[in-house]
Amino acid sequence: MLCHDSTIHNLSWGFIIGGFLYLLHQVNNHTPYGRYVDLQHPGVMVPAKAAWLIQELPSFLVPVLLMLTTESSTDLGRYILLWTFILHYFQRTFIYALLTKGRPCPLYIVVSAVVFCSVNGFLQGHYMLHCARYEAAWYTDVRFILGLFLFFSGMAINIHSDHILRNLRKPGEITYKIPKGGMFELVSGANFFGEIMEWCGYAVAAWSLPAFAFAFFTVCSIGPRAYDHHRYYLEKFEDYPKSRKAVIPFIL
Repeated sequence: MLCHDSTIHNLSWGFIIGGFLYLLHQVNNHTPYGRYVDLQHPGVMVPAKAAWLIQELPSFLVPVLLMLTTESSTDLGRYILLWTFILHYFQRTFIYALLTKGRPCPLYIVVSAVVFCSVNGFLQGHYMLHCARYEAAWYTDVRFILGLFLFFSGMAINIHSDHILRNLRKPGEITYKIPKGGMFELVSGANFFGEIMEWCGYAVAAWSLPAFAFAFFTVCSIGPRAYDHHRYYLEKFEDYPKSRKAVIPFIL
């Protein structure tokens, strides 16, 4: 398959512009997820486990299908990068989704996420398989090494932070508690920080417009969620650690 360069370029800029607009939208509006879900919402609600599995699946399935239908190549670099992308979504689809104890999610949010993940799965998969070219020297380039280090460090932080959140409350408890341990000692949105770190690392390692566009969209979409969580904790708990930042340790 030939590289659809114009499609990749347009989709990437669509993500960048869409991310910026979504950031502006979230300044005054809460996306209905987690504690912001109205359980009395008149629309169709999808159970949390099913919602996460359905909405994350395209980001795993689309690049895998593209890989299976693409002739093998000696360019190992792009396969390493694409497999890091697939690894994240394997964990989110088949592990996180089955472990989550979250609230049901409105159907329209799930559908929107499915569309986004399908497009992004194609964008990252098609670019890596049909457009990207990495020379052998790229494996020793500081950007490749640093990017992968950031990606896997962020993934570890994200998984560990999700583990802490899942075990905050005992069975039957409904009250919110202050998360402690790991990166939560530094930021309120440790799980969000981990994911942002992942995709920024991926963008550095890939050094491409599509990877940057996705990292930018991630920052714009989940950065405000971390800030909302931080503000909620400060308002709800008088003893909440004032030294914690919202999403970036020691800074923001």
